[in-house]
Amino acid sequence: METFAEVRKHILDNHSLFIDEPFQLAFDCPMDDGDRNQAIFIAELKAADNRRYLRVETLICPLADFDAEKCLRINLILRVGYLAVGDLDGIAYVKMCENLPYHSLSGEELEYVISHVAPMADRMEQALESSHDIA
Repeated sequence: METFAEVRKHILDNHSLFIDEPFQLAFDCPMDDGDRNQAIFIAELKAADNRRYLRVETLICPLADFDAEKCLRINLILRVGYLAVGDLDGIAYVKMCENLPYHSLSGEELEYVISHVAPMADRMEQALESSHDIA
């Protein structure tokens, strides 16, 4: 895949979107237990050198519920995805993200990342927000 249009086609072929905007997509990824979903957001990013990347991200919990040092320690052991902080409606959230360069992007690679990021984020969310499914 070399363009966001190709990414969009692949995602539409495999997932039902709830956000479909230029250079931003979102869909719910069902978890194995069937009672939970993890919202996956996909967007195109451009680096300072004009290289394009596809970012896959999902919310875990409000930052206030999670120790920033723990985020850094978890990042050290993750093999796919990393933890970051981003705002949603003025609230800082811990997110799990992965950036994929277009030059090596395939549908299989994208699905591999989704299939690893979504369940890992959901497990973290359950541990931290056991009362409800936030995303």
